[in-house]
Amino acid sequence: MFDAMKAISVSTELVEEELKPHLDVLLNLLLEKKKGTAEKIVSSGVLPILAQVLRKKSPLTSQVTLMVAEMAREAAVRERCIEAGLVTALVPLLNSPDQDQLLHTGRAIGRICFENAVQQTQLVENGVIPRLVAIMQQYPENDPLVNVCLLALCNLADVDAAREALVEVGVAEVLTYQLKRAPDAERRHLILEVLGSLGESDALKLQFVEAGVPEALSEMIRTLQGGSDTHDLCSIKVASNLIVTLLLGDESMQKCFGEGTGMVYQDVLSWLQSANTELQLSGALAVANFARNDSNCVKMLDLGVVPRILDLLEQHVAEGDVSVQHAGLSALRNLAIPASNKVRMLEDGVTERIRTLLRSDMPPVQFKLLGTLRMMVDGQEEAASVLGKDEVLLARVMEWCEAKDHAGVRGEANRLLAALIRHSRNPEVIHTVIKADGVQHLISMATSEHVIMQNEALVALAIASAIDIEAVQEPFRDADLLPTLQKMLDDPVVAVEVKFSALGLICSLANSSMLREQITSLNLRNTLSKLSAHTSTKLAKQADTVMAVLSETA
Repeated sequence: MFDAMKAISVSTELVEEELKPHLDVLLNLLLEKKKGTAEKIVSSGVLPILAQVLRKKSPLTSQVTLMVAEMAREAAVRERCIEAGLVTALVPLLNSPDQDQLLHTGRAIGRICFENAVQQTQLVENGVIPRLVAIMQQYPENDPLVNVCLLALCNLADVDAAREALVEVGVAEVLTYQLKRAPDAERRHLILEVLGSLGESDALKLQFVEAGVPEALSEMIRTLQGGSDTHDLCSIKVASNLIVTLLLGDESMQKCFGEGTGMVYQDVLSWLQSANTELQLSGALAVANFARNDSNCVKMLDLGVVPRILDLLEQHVAEGDVSVQHAGLSALRNLAIPASNKVRMLEDGVTERIRTLLRSDMPPVQFKLLGTLRMMVDGQEEAASVLGKDEVLLARVMEWCEAKDHAGVRGEANRLLAALIRHSRNPEVIHTVIKADGVQHLISMATSEHVIMQNEALVALAIASAIDIEAVQEPFRDADLLPTLQKMLDDPVVAVEVKFSALGLICSLANSSMLREQITSLNLRNTLSKLSAHTSTKLAKQADTVMAVLSETA
């Protein structure tokens, strides 16, 4: 070994006949994979000679490339290989017409540059991306060579310049073809990893869809379903997640939907009824993605998607998967956005069926459930009336209004409470809310840090007082509503639109003799007179109106 290294290191002529036997000795030692061999070879100073051989493109090129590929298995020598100029010497060899040479070159470059961001960026700048794709296009059946190219793409996929380069070279068709012919789980995982990294690019996302990647993934899932092999199950999970990601692009989502007849959409529906929880989750997430525009939502309802989601949710109520419930409710919420869908979903008994989820102890599910119910009653008087009179529902909503550890759940519970009054405008709902001790929560909500929540609470309180002042006056007085409103009006930080809503509420409260007494004792007129000089003319005018109403009712 030492004689061979010495002979190579002192060589200046690079005579093939002289170098070949010495290279053979070192290559055989490397192929035996004895630990430390590569480091000894590097330490002997032969690397610059090897770089020279590669640049010369002599008959020794293939042998030297294989040597470098074998040495680069050891992480300790990679930096020395870079310093010796081996990477720059190897890159032009990717244009070789010899498939073995391409294989050795790809392996050598891949190993030397593994997890080296600087080198990877330089490789992209030196134009390796189009070459890797071209090699896979030229030799699609050469599995070892395709594997090397896929590994290289996998390592380079996170480099922004690589993604930009890939947009130009038709990588989608190459990956689709390889996905369809993937001979084993290892190849599948490699292709899925490349697709996963590249699928974050909007331009590539659309190319993948146009090249049929979602259909190829869907088909792959179909062939792997039903088994228990861990590699297959992993492929199913990654592939279904990838389809969900591809659906995040509007154009790509519409292509996959195909007016409800697309193969991918049809397969997604079947996932909802799968025994595989991962597929159920991806199915629900995919439906939520498809339901991102009104026309899709209407079409999906026509095609009967809602009962499938409800079946899935009910399956997970007792001790089910939180993620599946969360995703299923997201899908229902999106589907309920078009007004026409709300009516139909109510007629189909959706609210009754999703109320079974009320017993869930999982905050993510509670949060999504409340948001879904709020969307269902938005603009729907009948739905808001039915839910608003449901004492069991309100009791649970009251619990969630006090969820100290979960601000999101607490906020959504309060917003649903306000929505039930705002959209029902029903005296019975108001009485049920009072009975359930909901007034205090609405008053607390009016002091929230979020303007939208403050306004929703104030409007709900104003509607309640306009509909039945007799029923609400005592709860309002006991909950210190008027002192709270005065504090808001006096606070310079409170938003103008919130103060405007608060003034509207005071107008309604003036119809109660009990609350008028409190208005007088609080000297609320003083606060109002200050507001009548406010820079916002709209607010100043509203303050004047309230003072006029108070004078009339005095």
